[in-house]
Amino acid sequence: MTDSPMIGIADPLPAPARLAVGVISAGRVGTALAQALEAVGHVVGAALARSPESRARVTRQLPDTEIFDSPGAVAARAELLILAVPDDVLPAVIGELADGGHARPGTIVAHVAGAHGTGILAPLTAHGALGLAIHPAMTFVGGPPDAERMRSACFAVTADDEIGHAVGASLVYEMGGHPVRIAEADRTLYHAALAHGANHLVALISDAATVLRSVIERADPEGTAAPLRSAQEVLAPLVTAALGNVLDLGPSALTGPVARGDAAAVAAHLAALREWGATAPPADATIVDSYLVQARRAAAHAGPAPSLDRVLGEAS
Repeated sequence: MTDSPMIGIADPLPAPARLAVGVISAGRVGTALAQALEAVGHVVGAALARSPESRARVTRQLPDTEIFDSPGAVAARAELLILAVPDDVLPAVIGELADGGHARPGTIVAHVAGAHGTGILAPLTAHGALGLAIHPAMTFVGGPPDAERMRSACFAVTADDEIGHAVGASLVYEMGGHPVRIAEADRTLYHAALAHGANHLVALISDAATVLRSVIERADPEGTAAPLRSAQEVLAPLVTAALGNVLDLGPSALTGPVARGDAAAVAAHLAALREWGATAPPADATIVDSYLVQARRAAAHAGPAPSLDRVLGEAS
């Protein structure tokens, strides 16, 4: 299969030699990656962990790993150095490692920041490190199941040359993941797509649950008659089915009043949400704005419906 210029699935490659791995730092993603690499035979010998929570996580999930409190100490012990720090901290960590000469020539340095490619690693690659950007398209909660999630995840792999791509793809395949090649120039766009799909989904479902919870509580303020325990319990079968449908069918999975071009129903929804929002806490009063934005996007997928377009346009 021929890769497109922007994105493509790499072919499996032979497994690399066992590597001494260092992790900076032992947050949720770094620890999960370390566990996944350790499970296939790599030796995670050093981890940066400064907070009590991080130290406890290493002790619990990586019991054979030595804990350090400086990036340089971890890098000195690593053939594969994983930089799993927050995006806004990454440049400073790279600068500290480069200025101290801590990453030896030939060290594989891989960061996991979704929005960055390998350009940010230039201070290290200029001194002979092999730079990789490897981002797991997955969410992590900070427990043992996180490492297992690697086996179902795709990883965005960006490298400076084919050797780097081969090394990155091999590491991903070893962990049970699926490498997807992303061009350096498209890393931010790639990350925006993931954030829009996953993070904003959480906000969307949380808003729907907030409105639905108030409806349930109005009908039964004492909670004595409702057989359902929560708004989430009402939403779960519906949104789970909708997510499965759109992943299988794409936009043709769209149902509901917007898909039918039912302008009257959408107008009634907007009016009801505005009335509800007038007495809701300030943080929830703007849910109607979210509904309107999403209804317009749904209408764009559904196709022309003049009466619905008028409602959505006049609702601004």
